[in-house]
Amino acid sequence: MSIELRTGRGIYRLAAAAPTENAPDAITLTLALERADGIERVVFRCRIAHALPDADPKSDQLIARLAPRIERDFEQIREAALKSIRTERRLFELVLDLHQPGAL
Repeated sequence: MSIELRTGRGIYRLAAAAPTENAPDAITLTLALERADGIERVVFRCRIAHALPDADPKSDQLIARLAPRIERDFEQIREAALKSIRTERRLFELVLDLHQPGAL
């Protein structure tokens, strides 16, 4: 399943890029943002604290809940993900929990 995001750079599709990882303290999703014309693909990780209300480990449902947040902060997430890959040679990790304002 993929969700379309409307961004200043055009239409991007948000989808799972790897299986969901469940740990005792968090659920981790590896997500891909791919431009609709296929010109760009950015992959990053999103770690979500289990303490979130109604947190469901099914990636499709989590992606649907994350989509508005990712669309809103698209430029910052995209830039951080690209920078992390280029300079640190690792995936950017977006961390969300109840103590973070506007987590979900």
